[in-house]
Amino acid sequence: MNKLVDVLKIVILSVLLVAMTAMFAGAADLTRPGLSNSDCVKCHTAAPDAIAANGGAHKTQVSCQDCHAGHPPTVKKIIPVCSQCHSGKPHYNLSGCVRCHSNPHAPKIIKLANNITDECITCHTQQIVKLKQVKSKHTNLACSFCHNVHGKIPLCTQCHKPHGADMTAADCKRCHQAHMPTAVTYPSDTTNKMCSSCHKKAFELHAQTDTKHKGVNCVTCHKDKHKTIPTCQSCHGAPHPARMLARFTKCADCHNIAHDLNRWDAGTLKAGEKDDSVKLPPKKGAKKK
Repeated sequence: MNKLVDVLKIVILSVLLVAMTAMFAGAADLTRPGLSNSDCVKCHTAAPDAIAANGGAHKTQVSCQDCHAGHPPTVKKIIPVCSQCHSGKPHYNLSGCVRCHSNPHAPKIIKLANNITDECITCHTQQIVKLKQVKSKHTNLACSFCHNVHGKIPLCTQCHKPHGADMTAADCKRCHQAHMPTAVTYPSDTTNKMCSSCHKKAFELHAQTDTKHKGVNCVTCHKDKHKTIPTCQSCHGAPHPARMLARFTKCADCHNIAHDLNRWDAGTLKAGEKDDSVKLPPKKGAKKK
């Protein structure tokens, strides 16, 4: 019986000792001063300097303690994960943030890793839609092949030679969109000289003609989209009598090509002279010789 009483006394004393220890520890925590940014900078200079220069929201809305909850040896794991604060967008669901945001204290200085695309398209959705809708060699390139620094828009001439010697990098985007480069469109003020870089023969013929076509810009006929070839009737309607059009069903039968129109002037031929340069189609019903 006496032994049991002694054991009970020891247990009770142990419980009281633990309780008192916890109470004093809690009291010590209440009186222990917390850390502030001014404490951190006494030892850590690089991080505060980076935040001050390029911290963005990390400078204005976040303190050191918001990310680093404690300090060794009391707290061992002091490096937080980005998702501790950043969530709610597809971009924040990506792993390996430091692949691009190599310095979390300067988060908007973004150095893109090699051959990345998935990270980019979580924000830049329209660009990937264009690349997939209009297939080209650009479709198979990683975003970082051209944009190796975030926000950098490279010159087309970084990879491509201009069509003509007098064309500059600024001229490329008049007709080409980088994410759908083969869907060529052009503004109404595009000069014939720009077209001549690729269409030299057509340009030279058009420049030498003395017909009204000489005063018409290339883009007037070849509107809106590259390789558009209009019909003559889209401008000229049906300028000749029906019987004549029934025999000569193609404008080119008499007028050659739009860039080098033939002139039909009766005064240019002497009486009885025949122009053998033009082969007229046979009259309907005529027997072939």
